[in-house]
Amino acid sequence: MKKTIAFVALSMAAFTLSSCGGLNTRPIGTVYADVADPVAATSSSGARVGEATSTSYLGVVALGDSSIEAAKRNGGISSVSSVDVKRKNILGIITSYTTVVRGN
Repeated sequence: MKKTIAFVALSMAAFTLSSCGGLNTRPIGTVYADVADPVAATSSSGARVGEATSTSYLGVVALGDSSIEAAKRNGGISSVSSVDVKRKNILGIITSYTTVVRGN
């Protein structure tokens, strides 16, 4: 019985460290996360900002359009200078993903 428990614990640790819950280039928050990540940028600057958000509830229902095109449309942008994303997670109950586009 002890060997089985040790095997399960070791397997869970290995899974966590090798999956999206472990070593990653971006911060992961299982209980709470509110982070912003860069996606792309050009040498030009932008005066306008457009955002587009999609939200997931309990990982069962996801609604919204967080595409770059939707963010461009919302900000009245035709030429993109940078794209960033904001991720927010609360216990996996409510998760939102916002694309932020800057440009002219």
